[in-house]
Amino acid sequence: MAGPTDDPKRPRPTDNAVFRKEVLGGATEPTYGGILSFMRRRFQRDLAGIDVAVWGIPFDAAVSNRPGARFGPQGVRRASAIFDGDPQYPFQADPFENLAVVDYGDCSFDYARHGEIPACIEAQALDIIETGTMLCSIGGDHYVTWPLLKAHAAKHGPMALVHFDAHQDTWYDDEGRIDHGSFVARAVREGIIRPDRSIQIGIRTHAPDDCGIEILYGEDLETLSVAQVVERIRQRVGDAKAYITFDIDCLDPAYAPGTGTPVAGGPSSRQALMILRRLGFLDIVGCDLVEVAPAYDHADITSIAGATVVQHYLGLIAERKQGKAGR
Repeated sequence: MAGPTDDPKRPRPTDNAVFRKEVLGGATEPTYGGILSFMRRRFQRDLAGIDVAVWGIPFDAAVSNRPGARFGPQGVRRASAIFDGDPQYPFQADPFENLAVVDYGDCSFDYARHGEIPACIEAQALDIIETGTMLCSIGGDHYVTWPLLKAHAAKHGPMALVHFDAHQDTWYDDEGRIDHGSFVARAVREGIIRPDRSIQIGIRTHAPDDCGIEILYGEDLETLSVAQVVERIRQRVGDAKAYITFDIDCLDPAYAPGTGTPVAGGPSSRQALMILRRLGFLDIVGCDLVEVAPAYDHADITSIAGATVVQHYLGLIAERKQGKAGR
């Protein structure tokens, strides 16, 4: 396990992303140096015995406003270096003591063949999921959730969708378009998600159709307490298998300026993370974080928020593995 040593000439191992020998255990090295993987997890493609694979999807050709989310996986990995071997707040534990997590690198595709990219994402995601390893993805724009949902449904069947976003993403398309604003409608139409068990949190725009999904608008997050929001999610999702997708533009632009389609009036990062922290009762089968666009960021504000969302995913999954879920 990586960590400090008693030899003053070798106080800390470095480049744990490639040189660490153990999968379990935290990594401690200078936050400002070393090869960057997500939370210093080892880069590895062998998934035998691995609980969670963190996987980047650097695709942003489906955006309707500002591009740049293709750099999201890089930005989130860079920001995650701040989680440096300590017990992880607010979980009061190192999730990697018992949860085997690796950084699986990035999805591969030909950037110039847009029509082939969805199938590439879906096939590579399914390869990971079929090993029994949970997939935690970092986009990329929100279109990537569409092939991810298809891959997860092939394994788990129709799922509840817990969707943090400023946008409903229920705009209709003709199924030939690649658009980050229509994946929810398509997933409902094709029976991949269960609208009666699905809920959207933080919505601050209107689309023509809610597709039967419950909506908690941005203003609702101010009039309801965190506990009440969590209870609404609990009542809606119940014991259904759940996929969580977190578009970073769910947060108010003050807390996430580095994104393609920012919308004023959203929750703070603290408020959203407090909600997320209390979702340990969910039967999570997959999760993603999307729409971080570092070029519009300042001082890594948005990348830090995105990295913290993924850190919370891993904390929830670790607690569930240890039988501590349900807070």
